Amino acid sequence: MKLLGNPRSPYVKKVVIALKEKGVPYDYLEVSAGDPAVGGANPLAKIPTLIRDNGGTLFDSPVIAEYVDGLNGAPSLIPTNFADRIEVRLWEALADGVTDAAVALSHEEREPEEKRKGPAFTAKQTKKIDGGLAALDGALAKNQYLHGGAFSLGDIACYCALTYLDRTQPNFDWRKAYPNLARFEQSMAARPSVAQS
Repeated sequence: MKLLGNPRSPYVKKVVIALKEKGVPYDYLEVSAGDPAVGGANPLAKIPTLIRDNGGTLFDSPVIAEYVDGLNGAPSLIPTNFADRIEVRLWEALADGVTDAAVALSHEEREPEEKRKGPAFTAKQTKKIDGGLAALDGALAKNQYLHGGAFSLGDIACYCALTYLDRTQPNFDWRKAYPNLARFEQSMAARPSVAQS
């Protein structure tokens, strides 16, 4: 398998952690989304894109992560029980939503002043980030992981959102506002699959 991605992408990072957690061998081709290899493999020309051994491609980090989780057994990143599966996917979606809002802010900040969408747009994205982080922090108040007392894809997505915020929004002190997330991030950083990513 070959993963097309870039280490700056939090969505690529999510897939890399899943691959390492599952012990799935892969080759990594570091590219930007504009690289012709990405456009040739993915009609949306986005990263991450996974090229399977049979030549078929997968794209969008939730789809790739689910595929990776199904390739071999333990540890399971997405539960097989329907109710638990939906809960983990919901946490993943919430964390990805925080990341989406942070990406939007990062893109906005790189625009020339005259092309920016303005304070209302920034406030809207910041509200999404705060709302998502508050929900994630609440879930971790008495738990080590987001669901079921076990490490899951929801935890990976949450960690990737937090580290992306650190990189792109350095003035946003989420650790002070959300101490449960600060504890969670510290424990996640020590996990081998995370440390290697």
